[in-house]
Parts: sequence; structure tokens; C-alpha cells
Amino acid sequence: MQQHRHTNRLINETSPYLLQHAHNPVDWYPWGPEALEVARRENKPILLSVGYSACHWCHVMERESFENPEIAALMNQHFVNIKVDREERPDVDHIYMNAVQMLTGRGGWPMTVFLRSDAKPFYGGTYFPPEERHGMPAFPRVLEFIARKYRESPQDVAKAVDEITGRLRQVESFSGGTLPADGLLIAAADALAGAYDETHGGIGQAPKFPNTAPLDLWLRASHASGNARYAEMALHSLRQMARGGMYDQIGGGFHRYSTDARWLVPHFEKMLYDNAQLVPLYLSAYQLTGDVFFADVARDTLDYVVREMRAPDGGFYSSQDADSEGVEGKFFVWDRDEVVALVGEGSADLVCRYWDISDGGNFEGRNIPHVSLDPDQAARMFDVQPEEVARTVADARAELYAARQMRVHPGRDEKMLTSWNGLMISAFARAAEVFGDEGYAKIATSAVDFVEANLRHEDRMLATCKDGEAKLNGYLDDYAFYAMALLDVFEATQKPDYRASAEALCGSMLRHFWDTSEGGFFFTSDDHEELIVRSKPAFDGSIPSGSSVATQVLLRLYHHTTDAAYLQRAEAVLSLFADPAASQPFGFANLIAAADFYTRGPREIVVVVDPAEAASDPLVRRIRATYIPNRTLTLVAPDPSAPRPPLLAGKGQIDGQTTVYVCHRMTCSPPATGWAEIEALLG
Repeated sequence: MQQHRHTNRLINETSPYLLQHAHNPVDWYPWGPEALEVARRENKPILLSVGYSACHWCHVMERESFENPEIAALMNQHFVNIKVDREERPDVDHIYMNAVQMLTGRGGWPMTVFLRSDAKPFYGGTYFPPEERHGMPAFPRVLEFIARKYRESPQDVAKAVDEITGRLRQVESFSGGTLPADGLLIAAADALAGAYDETHGGIGQAPKFPNTAPLDLWLRASHASGNARYAEMALHSLRQMARGGMYDQIGGGFHRYSTDARWLVPHFEKMLYDNAQLVPLYLSAYQLTGDVFFADVARDTLDYVVREMRAPDGGFYSSQDADSEGVEGKFFVWDRDEVVALVGEGSADLVCRYWDISDGGNFEGRNIPHVSLDPDQAARMFDVQPEEVARTVADARAELYAARQMRVHPGRDEKMLTSWNGLMISAFARAAEVFGDEGYAKIATSAVDFVEANLRHEDRMLATCKDGEAKLNGYLDDYAFYAMALLDVFEATQKPDYRASAEALCGSMLRHFWDTSEGGFFFTSDDHEELIVRSKPAFDGSIPSGSSVATQVLLRLYHHTTDAAYLQRAEAVLSLFADPAASQPFGFANLIAAADFYTRGPREIVVVVDPAEAASDPLVRRIRATYIPNRTLTLVAPDPSAPRPPLLAGKGQIDGQTTVYVCHRMTCSPPATGWAEIEALLG
């Protein structure tokens, strides 16, 4: 049993990130009343350190500073030190990240913020090195300067606190405007196109993130306008991402982001939320094009999640680390000699050329596999058939994967977050529909069962669960993302209990998060602990804003139920953010998707089909395989005398055949039984 020289209060936490710091010589507290009371009683400033378990630079700062006894002694002498897992406490992270961005013009993790004893910030930054380096001040020097400033110049600290706190309140303040204009989607797509990378795809240059919501807007804009250019930008971006090193060519799944413009060198952590958002995009690309490349990427990513990120009880873990054995990316990179030995001399030249595996390497002397040739190019280069290229690469992939499994694996953060589980449940539900795959539907429903058993108590949600212990009040994201997942599972399975469950959860979300004076949703509930600001975050980050997803849920429920109360609340959110969305489409891309659902209106598709045949019915499968960005889908049994909602009333079959009705803007089509007729109605 390992003996530790130091153990602090984090030893009692469940977060893997906090537990990583439980044996630092720093006298860490978790965020909570105990730490805040000590700071008030002793009139000490607070050093707030925020990160997450898969964060490479968080590990670096821990090794360099938090494990250093001299630096820890300075921290303990002058500060009350609080460590926060941003994934468990996004409410705390959001407030103080806004403060750091105001102070420095940038953000990121690890985040280091200095607070007055009343938890109000007056100084902050991100990573600080142990000695002066690359223009960054040494962390010990920062600690001594801040401690002296707090002690000797309280008036300066108070002035900084007042200024930052005032600006934080302004950031969270929005005033209502008009509802979004019909042209918002196309205007947003055009604005985002100005930052498109024609060569490598994606938005902007290095570092390059997946930016799923803007890519979705381009697909929507192409559908709305008929302009193929929008779709081409999204499809090219998706292809390049999946060919690059940001995609794990050997094990499937996407890393966090690319440090370069070519998608070659990733930050190697894998986050559940990235993969959950990318899968639906690749499914949409497959629906739009029929190209199996996109289907294969979606399937491989889901296979990775099932294999490495799914808990035995059906929930999904949060992330995998960037580092193994203390080295970033070590698990994922290769030497050429190693690859040759594994795949054999006969296949080595083709495999190494296909994945750009060389003696010199493409990353710190080693190799990140990425696709450097199309199969047809490789076939011509090596004078073989494309089918042989595919077989050779597939065999090599299996060999390399088996060998990689013998390496020391990166750490895995096994806490399960309600919001991120909601995103991944939606991904599996969408895949179940698009592929007609009952296995994916079972994985989605199993995850719902996990959330219901562990994280939902009647109509209130908890945020996180680890080792059977669920805790922390749910945030807006937990309610909105999980309600969306329930609607997606309803449409995949057509079991009405899921839709009813989403309605109940949405009612709770409206009761506890709605701003009754200004409209819109707060991030925290009305019975949450009081923080220095009650945030109303509207911008998309690495995940979509809870406000935008909640709006999509409201709109979908309105069209499923015709309850105008849902529509009224959705319109209130859309009008609150319409003006900033028009001026800042990148930050509001997912809300603009909700606005597109609202302004164009969904196709409300009703299929009258024998329930025993619905899963295999050709018309149902073709509808589900068609790209329709705004739609609701309800399957009903042929008995027209059974009680039905208004949308479904009186809709029966023609001559015993599967019959489809498509309603749009309060008008329903005549019954249709032929695909050509139905396809024309789907918009």
C-alpha cells in the first residue's frame, strides 16, 4: 500500500480530478461553506484553482507547483486554497472564467483566480509556471505579490472587486427584443463562412476545434436555401477532421481539438461531450449524401464509446486523459519499426504511406496516424485494387489496436454527468433511427434507465454520480440536455412514456430555472446555493448553451402536444437573444438552430403503421434515413377510434397500407403511400 506524506480534505471527494490533488502538500478545500467561512473568519484571500481530470496543463501545474513543498507552503501561509472540478461545478467555473477573460482577454484551464474572502474576484489567470518563462510570471512571485496587495492595499482590491463584479452582472444581463427574422439562418451561415478554412475545413486556424454547432448551421442553411456551397463547407470539414490525427484512426473517437490548422496534432484527451455532438453531425452528413464514409465514422465513434466509455450499469463516463505514464499522447503514437513489426513487411509500405508513418515522425519524433491518401490513390500507387487497400488497412488497424491495448492506458474520469449523458443518449437514439439499429436504441434506453435510477428524483435532477454516490443540484444543462435525450429516445422507440417523462422534466425546469422578471433561463435553480452572480449563460462553449437546448425542447414539445405555453416560453427566449445572436452567430449557433426550427417550422410526420412491422417498414426506414433538420415523427397504430392528440385525430390507413401524413404550418397533406409522393412533402 502506497504511503503518502500529505493528505488534505480532497480525500473525501468523489471527483477523480479532486482526488488527484488529495495528496498535494497544499491544504486544499473543496468548494463549500467550510472554506468560505475560514476565509471570512481569518480575512484571508482565496486562491481558487479550477481544472478537470483530462487536462494536460492541469497535470503540468500540479507537478510543477502543487506538489512543490516550497510553493505549497506559500499557498498555505497566505491563502485559503480551493480546488474545483469544472465538470462538477460548471456554475462556479462559468462565473470565474468570465472574470479571468475580462482580466486577461483569454481563458482556459487550469484556471487560477484570486478572490476576496467574500468570494468576489480581483485577479486571475490560467497556467502559471514555477519560474519565469516565456513572458509568464513565476507562480511564487504571483503569490507573494497578491498576498502583499491584499494585505497592504485593500482599497485597490476593493476597487478591482467592484469593477469586476459590476461587469460580471452586465455580462449576464440581456434585454428582450423582437423575434428572430426569417433570414437569420442564412445571414449567420454567411458570416461564419468568412472564417472558413478552404484548405483544411473548419473555422479559423490553429488551434482548431470541432465547432459542431456552426457546421450544423451550414447543413441547415444548405437545406433551407438549396445552396450546395453551405453543405460543401460542412462536409469538407467533417471529412478532414475524420482523416486527421484529431480522430483516433486506430481506436475510433475524437480527441478534444487540434493544435494545428490541419487537424493533425491533437490535445489527446477524449471528452464524452465532443463525441456525443460529432456523431449526430456525421449522421446528418450520411443522410444528406449517402456516403458510407460518414456512416463509418459515426459507427466507429459509437463503438469506441461502448467499448471504453460505457459503465456496466449503462451510464457514460466523462473523459479519458491526454497523458499516460506522465507523457502527453504516449498511448496514441507510434514508431515506424513498431508498425512494420506488427503489420508485416508485405503490408508495411502501404500502411505506413496511408497513415503517414515515417522514420522521422510527425510528432516529436514519433507518429500520429492520419489518412494521407484516398484508397483510390493508394490503390494506384501500390498497383492493387481499392478493396485490397481497405482490407489491408482494416487488418493493420486491428493489429495496432490489439498491440495498443497492451500499453499503459490513459486515466479515465469515471464520474457520470447528467448533462453529458443526455448528449450521448441523443447520439445513440439518432443512430438507432438513421441506421435502423435496435442495438443502439437499447444502449440509449439503458442509459436512460441509469439516469432515472441514479440521478433523477421525481422531477428534480442531480448533476453527477460516481461510485454509486449521486450529488449536487442539477444545472440547467442537466434538465435541458436530458429532456432533449428523452424526446430523441421517444422518436427512436415511439414509446410515449419517454415523451411524458420529458414533459414532466420540462415543467420542473420551467418552475425552477425560469426568470420570471426578465425571461429566459438561469443556469442554477431557485433553490441553489447563492453565488456572487446568478448566471444566465447564453453562449455556446464546448457544449451548447443550456438556454438554446431548452428552447429546442420547448419547441419540440409544443409541436408534439400543441400546448401553447411551451411556444410562449420558447418565443420569450428567442426574442431575448435574437439581437445578440444576429451580431454574434458563432457564440449563438445552437440558438440560431432553434430559431430555424421556429421560423421554418418542422415537418410533423405521422405514420400510420402496424406496430409489429414499424421497425422494418420500408417507408419508416426511408423517412428516418432522410435529412430533415426540423421534424417531429410519430408512429400510430391503424385504429382511428383510439383516443389521440389533435394532430393524430382521424388519420388512418389507405387500403391497409402504411400511410404517411406530413403537416406543416397547421396544414396536413393528404394521405400518401408512395415514397416519391412522401419525399416531396418532406421539404
